[in-house]
Amino acid sequence: MGDIVLQLKKKNKSFGGFVQRYSHQSTTLQSEMTFTVYLPPKVFKENSTEQTKVPALYWLSGLTCNDENFIQKAGAQKYAAEKGIALICPDTSPRNVKIEGLADDWDFGFGAGFYVNATEERFSKHFNMYDYIVKELPKIVEENLPVTSEKGISGHSMGGHGSLVIALRNPGLFKSVSAFSPICNPINCPWGIKAFSGYLGQDKEKWNQYDATELIKTYSGPALDILIDQGTEDEFYHEKRQLLPEFFEEAAANVKGGTKVNVRRDANYDHSYFFVASFIEDHINHHAKYLN
Repeated sequence: MGDIVLQLKKKNKSFGGFVQRYSHQSTTLQSEMTFTVYLPPKVFKENSTEQTKVPALYWLSGLTCNDENFIQKAGAQKYAAEKGIALICPDTSPRNVKIEGLADDWDFGFGAGFYVNATEERFSKHFNMYDYIVKELPKIVEENLPVTSEKGISGHSMGGHGSLVIALRNPGLFKSVSAFSPICNPINCPWGIKAFSGYLGQDKEKWNQYDATELIKTYSGPALDILIDQGTEDEFYHEKRQLLPEFFEEAAANVKGGTKVNVRRDANYDHSYFFVASFIEDHINHHAKYLN
């Protein structure tokens, strides 16, 4: 067990395994944080307190979400149970911090950490979600729960942006990557411009470090098989131009070394968890190819 004190807030049986919600004090975010995990039945041995360690899929949620949305809405536990994969679901921002204006907008501040390390003085003490996901949370999980260091990463919308950026910036750390409706080119969309201006200031070089389309242009790590699902009736895809997967596809076309990008455009699906739930089995199976 590690030095971090995890407090179990609740526990529910699901598909033979358990959904468990924890809180802990984060040194990276200088805030109490919560995260939710699903431990599949493979972890638990009959008539024994011993547990079998399993690989993990980290899920990053989107704007306004917290650590419970995915577990409650996506139906992923059934497929994670079948494949023997743990699900790790962090919150989308620090919560218990006092910074003026954090609750003023739904797309900035609370529930909208954008998986960056803020450099603007107002936010830099607490809004370091990138380091939290890449460094602190995996260490806590691997030291305190029956989870191996083999891991994949996925997410939805803002979380899809986070999963792509984190996989591309940390070659080999995550064995598999996928995303639903990701914000693929945040330096060129309203959500990204607002978030990056607030958290990172006006230095566009800093922005590029958190833009998947820019990052994949120079990616030279181990081959990645990137699966993306995008609904064709997603209002943020066509009308509001927030997601821009076509720019990511174009940039990825010239990547060497075997990295593949498969963007599936799913007819008549929108941006909701009804869409995520419809294709989550495919994504769990995609990750299982590389984690098992």
